[in-house]
Amino acid sequence: MEFFTKYKKIFLIIGFILVVFILGYLLYSVFFKQPEAQPINIEPTATGTSAGLPTAGTGAGTIITPSETSTGLPIEPSTSNKIDSTAQGGITQTNQLSQTPSIAATLSSDGNNLQYYNQDDGKFYSITKDGQTTLLTDKVFNQVEKITWSPEKNKAILEYPDGANIVYDFTNKKQITLPTHWKDFDFSPDGSKLVMKSIGLDPNNRWLAISNEDGSKAQQLEAIGDKDETVYPSWSPNNQTVAMYTKGVDFNRQEVYFIGLNGENFKSMTIEGRGFQPKWSPSGDKLLYSVYSSNNNLKPMLWLTNASGDNIGSNRQTLNIETWANKCVFANSSDLYCAVPEKLEEGSGLFPEMAKNTKDNLYKIDVKTGLKKLIATPDGNYNMSNLIIPTNNSYLYFTDETSKELFKINLK
Repeated sequence: MEFFTKYKKIFLIIGFILVVFILGYLLYSVFFKQPEAQPINIEPTATGTSAGLPTAGTGAGTIITPSETSTGLPIEPSTSNKIDSTAQGGITQTNQLSQTPSIAATLSSDGNNLQYYNQDDGKFYSITKDGQTTLLTDKVFNQVEKITWSPEKNKAILEYPDGANIVYDFTNKKQITLPTHWKDFDFSPDGSKLVMKSIGLDPNNRWLAISNEDGSKAQQLEAIGDKDETVYPSWSPNNQTVAMYTKGVDFNRQEVYFIGLNGENFKSMTIEGRGFQPKWSPSGDKLLYSVYSSNNNLKPMLWLTNASGDNIGSNRQTLNIETWANKCVFANSSDLYCAVPEKLEEGSGLFPEMAKNTKDNLYKIDVKTGLKKLIATPDGNYNMSNLIIPTNNSYLYFTDETSKELFKINLK
């Protein structure tokens, strides 16, 4: 008894600790402890494969609706990994034509082959649909930055990083130097004249101007001032206008004005967005353009409108395709082909560099009905630009923006 009395406090403390431990364990077991996993016995079925996985039985079938890309266009679900040799709506064989970086590929005067500038050796080449190349000239042009071809494809304006400009005649092997303060050239439909920006040091000496193809007989058309970035030299195929310029209305709208050769008072049109990028239809009666706005998360959207005479701005409609106009090409007055990114991030219209690594699919659009159809998913991750269709409409050339190499897809 004396022993118990002596160590009573110690026993009480030990007992209290044991009670706390027991209660804690009970609480853990009830609320936190995970049950032990029980083995699951799967009985093999008669339809199982040799690997032990059951195969699907025969059912009534499920209708799978087309999914959509982030650009809002339908993509039919693929039923196989087969690579088609021609564009039939699925994965399509994409043939590499060149293995060196190039710029300014264009359709040759024969309407079938291409001609382009090789950035590696500074020379111009012609290339067939089978990848066979020949030199256009032995002359070397180092570090050309921008090239504008004449409609006949026998001449080109070469712009250099230091501002130097020349016109080179591939037929006669001659070159003519143009003023260094001229830039952003475009040829007239017959190739006899040029439209350009003449940018003097003084904003009061900056003009939209025209000249003969060799730079002679230059003539001022409209003062540019400090509005250089919103003036777009672009000679219409019907020879009616030579340029456009835009003026902001509000955050999401701009007014587009058309400039002629003789001070004509053409109608203007309001567009829903900024980042205006135009492309004429072959006959010049319609204008395809892309803009971005807050209405579609600042992504580029294609629009089409009438753009000739009194019809300027009429029948203006969105094509509901999120891509840029420079990723499209008219095959004729009704068929438009566009490379459409599979995914575009918010703000990519304002910052196009955000889409430099996107993969593109090829769509065909009927501009008369607005019907659009996925015709080819290239068999590689290509960022397609500078789409070109020969006169026979049998295939489509493009430049991969990543490698700058030339490729071809068979349309027929």
